[in-house]
Amino acid sequence: MTKELLLLRHAKSSRDEPGLADIDRPLNGRGRKDAVRVGRLMAERGLVPDLALCSPAVRTRETLALVEEGLGRTLNSRIDAVIYMAEPRALLALLRSLTGEIERVMVVGHDPGLPGLALMLAKGSSGPMLDRLKQKFPTAALAVLTTNLDSWRALNPGTCEIRSFFVPKEI
Repeated sequence: MTKELLLLRHAKSSRDEPGLADIDRPLNGRGRKDAVRVGRLMAERGLVPDLALCSPAVRTRETLALVEEGLGRTLNSRIDAVIYMAEPRALLALLRSLTGEIERVMVVGHDPGLPGLALMLAKGSSGPMLDRLKQKFPTAALAVLTTNLDSWRALNPGTCEIRSFFVPKEI
């Protein structure tokens, strides 16, 4: 049985208000457009997650809402404080806690945790998508990883393959 993991870095955020706490920074205009485009791409490719896990940061929640707009549907989602600025191992632990009936999950989070998780899970893989991911995981980029595991509990470093890596300017 194949499980699929969608890792979405939040879209471009605004830095217009210098005194604003990091967690409260909203998206800028480009970020809003990119998030809708990612949602449309997900709809075209049939990448509809069973569950979306999202950081509580304003920019990640806005990204998720705009992805839903582009997707044309509301997702089953959960805000999880663990995701905000999490290290890859914390994200891995969160994924391992998922139930077996969830086949495709999306995590909307931040750099460096999400890119680190993608590289950790795909350790031992090779190919052009992995090379691109190693170079840069820009805002609103979406990495799609697959694994043949029956249970999320068995998710470990090196147990996934990178199937796709989408960058907004190429969509």
